[in-house]
Amino acid sequence: MDSAELTSRPAPALTRHAVPPSDPSLRSRHRVRNGLVLLLIIVALGLGFRSFVRQLAPESIRLSTSPLAPEVAVLPEKSIAVLPFQNLSSEQKDGFLVGGMQDDILTTLSKVADLKVISRTSVNTYPAGVSRNFSQIAQTLGVAFILDGVVKRTDDRLKVTVHLTDARTGSTRWSQTYDRDFGAIVAIPREVVATVLSQLQVSVTPKERARLDERPTKDLAAYGLYVRAKSLIDTIALNPQIAEKLHEAAALLEQATQGDPDFYLAYCELANTYDFLYFFGVDHTPAELARAEGILKTVERLRPDAGETHLARAGFYYRCYLDYDRARTELALALKALPNSSEIHELTGYIDRRQGRWDESARSLRHALELDPRNFFILQQISLSYQEVRNFSGMGAALDRALALIPRDFDTTVTRAVVDLEWRADPSPLHRVVEAFVAEDSSKAPDLAAQWLYLALCENDHQAAVKALAAIPESGTSIDLNFPRVWWQGVVANLQGNTAEAQTLFLTARAQLEKAVNDQPNYAPAFTVLGMIDAALGRKDDAIREGRHAIEILPVTKDAIDGAELVKYLGVIYAWTGEKDLAIQQVAYTLKIPSTLSYGNLKLHPFWNSLRGDPRFEKIVADQVPKSLGTE
Repeated sequence: MDSAELTSRPAPALTRHAVPPSDPSLRSRHRVRNGLVLLLIIVALGLGFRSFVRQLAPESIRLSTSPLAPEVAVLPEKSIAVLPFQNLSSEQKDGFLVGGMQDDILTTLSKVADLKVISRTSVNTYPAGVSRNFSQIAQTLGVAFILDGVVKRTDDRLKVTVHLTDARTGSTRWSQTYDRDFGAIVAIPREVVATVLSQLQVSVTPKERARLDERPTKDLAAYGLYVRAKSLIDTIALNPQIAEKLHEAAALLEQATQGDPDFYLAYCELANTYDFLYFFGVDHTPAELARAEGILKTVERLRPDAGETHLARAGFYYRCYLDYDRARTELALALKALPNSSEIHELTGYIDRRQGRWDESARSLRHALELDPRNFFILQQISLSYQEVRNFSGMGAALDRALALIPRDFDTTVTRAVVDLEWRADPSPLHRVVEAFVAEDSSKAPDLAAQWLYLALCENDHQAAVKALAAIPESGTSIDLNFPRVWWQGVVANLQGNTAEAQTLFLTARAQLEKAVNDQPNYAPAFTVLGMIDAALGRKDDAIREGRHAIEILPVTKDAIDGAELVKYLGVIYAWTGEKDLAIQQVAYTLKIPSTLSYGNLKLHPFWNSLRGDPRFEKIVADQVPKSLGTE
């Protein structure tokens, strides 16, 4: 879940009446009115951003979001989409085997540079068992051929029927039924791959031929667990319950590697999962870093020079060390072995964004979408990029495109409703969505809890806040930063006027965070959360010191997303500790850099209540009013 990131010129050093001692970078903002220097920054960066916006509308997106009037494209002869296979077995658990077989075929074909292969995220938006228009799918995905199949298991026998269809004419190029003992099914994907390459007359180099002979595992049940874990990881982009999903994915992958101790791809994905747990601060401890590195060493031991190994190294250097140069080196090596990997281009685009290379980022993400044109995860990421630069029109458009691919996708629907709150200070769309989801399916409450609580606070609805709190897991939830559940309980109690109860809750939260910063001494967001708690407890000097220390550890120049959040929350710490001048200066500064601080947040969120009524703060808020709303 990498969000958009920008970098630019350094800010002045801190004085008593200046911005914090982080040396963060000044970057373009959506609406800047004051100062020639800011104008020059906008000119310098704005052109790059407009170029980025233009490039984020590739043909593949337009094709996939215009199903009623699709554009006719020239489809490359050597191109294929491997659609999900249909499971006709009586046991639903066999669905993992079916998913594993499809993914194995797709992954193996994608190793050949002479063949364009669409990534799994896009093809999996066309589930089996429903009517599928191959001609339309081919136009949307930009391929000439479609491979689909049907799988049925009866006792110890497995029957697999596959069809290779020329989607341009609707004719079947090849069809085959494999009727095998269950123990022999691992050979089927390789036979299918060999026939497809022959039918499409694909050129295969000797190195590629050797990679095609590699089997991911002899245990298709383990492969099914691996595919299920990857699907879980694909859902974390906009979901605040990242910790739960990543832990579940890790458990599935650990089970898969227990079933097959030599399951190389499962170890690659497990390394990726541990990287995410560290990167998102779920467990940013030296022990978790060592665990991620240990799994990476297993990956390197099994296949030291494989493309997936280089990709795993790139993810490790990027997410665990923010070492962009070493990550880029590994990505270049990975691309040689994995020419159809959208993930390589996607990760390159995220690194580009962190370093302020907007044009390069746009090209990388566009290339990723060409290989994975229905990947709504990438569109979600693009929407977060727009949010950072306060282009809420672009954010809404990107989310609308994602919803055109996956209608009523839960996380995307909720985030789309947030746009009006942030942009226009209008919470009503989010209110309607929250009410509808809660009424429709109460099991969604934990995934909804973070935005539900955010909405309740912005609407000053303490009763709704209590309901949202009840849905938050004990581990807490992510609203900008990872706050423990007991912290939010304290916030709500304080807003209700229960000061004594709030102080008790804040003390409990402080004990948790104190342990966290001791265990994770280099994890900057934990210091910011501790600073927020100390501010709530009235420990002014400690709070300010902790908030500033967080920015020293992770300045915006090193991490444009998390760094900007730390800058924003330092403003809250100043406000809560009575440093009104510094707080207002901090708010003004945060609005000069890409961040999640918005008109809606400033207008509605109670975190800024202590600044309301101050003419300087009110002017800042008024300056953020969208032009369409006029002056309030």
